[in-house]
Amino acid sequence: MSGDLPEYYFRVRDNGATVFRVDTENRQRRIEMDQIAVVNVNRGEIKPHGDRVLSDSDLSAIRRWMTDRQALLAMRDMDDIHRAIDGLNLTTQWAQSKASDAQLDEVTDALLLAMHDLRTVLVRKRADRLLKT
Repeated sequence: MSGDLPEYYFRVRDNGATVFRVDTENRQRRIEMDQIAVVNVNRGEIKPHGDRVLSDSDLSAIRRWMTDRQALLAMRDMDDIHRAIDGLNLTTQWAQSKASDAQLDEVTDALLLAMHDLRTVLVRKRADRLLKT
């Protein structure tokens, strides 16, 4: 086993993570993980576990992880949107070239409502941006 384990381990959970300090410097040379905090990325909260007092080093590592996590999540959001665009294009191609009448009957209303809702939001947001400039 490598001795190059990180000092902290972040177990990802909804909206954040449970933070553990990793310890391999013990008699049994086992990996021990001591929970030190719970973080909420959306609210920017760091809650020490129990009566624990977090060191400056702990807080610095946690804040760095939170910043990196927010960047990763933002990147994933944009990737999801680009995939949705691809999905819309593939759906258009499917509707034009492959879909049966029964399949189109099954999805047309839901697709039209979703696209109308999206268009309404996009047009309103664009108008808001134009008004700001």
